[in-house]
Amino acid sequence: MTPQDLKNIANLWFKAFNEQNLDDLLSLYDESAQHYSPKLKIREPETNGLIQGKDALRNWWKDCFERLPTLRYQVNKLTSDSEQVFMEYTRKVKGEEDMEIGEVLEIKNGKIVFSRVYHG
Repeated sequence: MTPQDLKNIANLWFKAFNEQNLDDLLSLYDESAQHYSPKLKIREPETNGLIQGKDALRNWWKDCFERLPTLRYQVNKLTSDSEQVFMEYTRKVKGEEDMEIGEVLEIKNGKIVFSRVYHG
């Protein structure tokens, strides 16, 4: 895949996330995809911040969207090569201070296989 292909996947990711469309969001992921997030480590300590598979991803984001109905991500910059895209964005939630986030999506055969979140 080209770097632009990966940026296109990232843009679809942001669209689905900001619309809180779980089906569209999960369609971008491989069945056994893994996701690491510091927020996961805090909210679900037993995971040590890492979950695997679409069911776990669905449960995580469903809870997130229910808890934070105003959550939106503002894209600041996308940097990609042929295997991954680094997304820089601002997390916005009404009533909370904005948070700068970095996230890497590793993509194989057109699907996200691993994502890692970094908080600024």
